[in-house]
Amino acid sequence: MFLENLGIDADDPIRRGRFWDAALGTTAMTVDPDIYETRLDIDGDAYLDLCFVRVPEHPASPLRLHVDLRGGEGQHEVAERLRGLGARDLDIGQGDVPWIVLGDVEAVAFCVMEEREEYTDTGPLAALPLYVADPQREGDFWAWLTGWVDAPGQAPRTLRHPSSRGPLLALYPEPEPKRPGAKNPIHLDIRLEPEDDIEKITAEIAERGGRELHPGWGELPWRIYQDPSGNEFCLLPAPGTAS
Repeated sequence: MFLENLGIDADDPIRRGRFWDAALGTTAMTVDPDIYETRLDIDGDAYLDLCFVRVPEHPASPLRLHVDLRGGEGQHEVAERLRGLGARDLDIGQGDVPWIVLGDVEAVAFCVMEEREEYTDTGPLAALPLYVADPQREGDFWAWLTGWVDAPGQAPRTLRHPSSRGPLLALYPEPEPKRPGAKNPIHLDIRLEPEDDIEKITAEIAERGGRELHPGWGELPWRIYQDPSGNEFCLLPAPGTAS
């Protein structure tokens, strides 16, 4: 298994996807009114896809997963470039912090980060902060699920691709528990390899505190789960196989 996608709900996938193409320098792969996929290369064969999927209404749930862009010494110049692409400053109650909070073209918050040693070799996408009930427990869960390893960081638990390149998965204590029935507007997708046994993986997800969801969305080519804190993720079938 490996972490393949950021799944992102969108009102207009093409408009939002093109903004993030320009913001991150990614490569568009699928351009369709209902789905826009763009690829961020990490290291060699490693990559992370951003998949913007049309949803029937604007996501209203609090962000439990968001993106932090690397600003570094050029933080203000990076933020100004993003404003030129259509981003706007947001006040989400952050107060006096060293990072800059912006909203993308659908007013969804993200941060442009100050210089941090931990962001060496991340590329333009510095981190994926995820709110969880127990950072140590969920760190073990996501390390097993993604194959990512512990890395230095300011979060209580930080994971990273084994190459030590690409964004950090930073696990922070949740400000409040996940709301029952609320869907995360941004989630992670895991891709299976041909040798992976989906039933054994499903059983181990349950043993580790997660669970499978059956939202009644009809027949899908993937399966939907929650981590122990209730954060959704999808298991995508191995290429050339059924779910």
